[in-house]
Amino acid sequence: MQNVTIISNQKFQSTFLNREIVYEILLPPNYENLSNLKVLYMNDGQDLEALKIEQTLNKLYTTLVIQPLIFIGIHTNENRLKEYGTASITDYKNRGNLAGAYQSFITLEFIPFIISKYKASSLSTDNFFCGFSLGGLSAMDLVWGNPDYFSKVGVFSGSFWWRKKAYEDGYDDYNDRIMHVLVRNGNYNVGQKFWLECGTNDEKDDRNNNGIIDSIDDTLDLIKELEAKGYKIGQDIEYVEIIDGEHNQKTWSEAMPLFLKWLVGK
Repeated sequence: MQNVTIISNQKFQSTFLNREIVYEILLPPNYENLSNLKVLYMNDGQDLEALKIEQTLNKLYTTLVIQPLIFIGIHTNENRLKEYGTASITDYKNRGNLAGAYQSFITLEFIPFIISKYKASSLSTDNFFCGFSLGGLSAMDLVWGNPDYFSKVGVFSGSFWWRKKAYEDGYDDYNDRIMHVLVRNGNYNVGQKFWLECGTNDEKDDRNNNGIIDSIDDTLDLIKELEAKGYKIGQDIEYVEIIDGEHNQKTWSEAMPLFLKWLVGK
């Protein structure tokens, strides 16, 4: 069995972001004989090595448990806090003010480029996004807001605390967590599926003192919003809680095979 082929340090000039984007692309074994491949885009592509993506893919391909896909790691830079976030609204500190431009880069520039350059499917059912922490929030927002482009998302320790108001300014869980409100006010999109991971040691914060850390609370509450829209646990939504899992690449790399098997398992 062949291994994946990595093409490193590829560059793309984005008009929307007014900067050069670096990306890595991992092509599946036997790529030259394949066509219309599924594509997984990943935020924080500079962490590909720390996340052990190459080793994970090789193992999953060797054991024949996943279908072939093109894996693309998109690097971020010093603008991470500006480009990641929610495209339609910034947080209370005006972070994510370039998230709309990042979304336009992905959907209007990068996806068409990938389709033209590689053997990538253009169908929304074959295109997916994933990310970690703030990059996970970004991935969720991209998929939720663009059902014509994406069908599935993987969120590892997502920053679903992202909020419109500071605590001291009368913050309220129900009204001020941005992603929750976007889902609540959005539409049910047929075929969309959500994979969400948290570690029990993701953080220590527990703002409502209910004995559950905020990252888990915020993720479970987002799942409730998705369920209220009509999505079903076990069918459209998969929640993975890693006991002793932390907010780092080590835990996320351990969870990655679970996500990939869910995403493109045979």
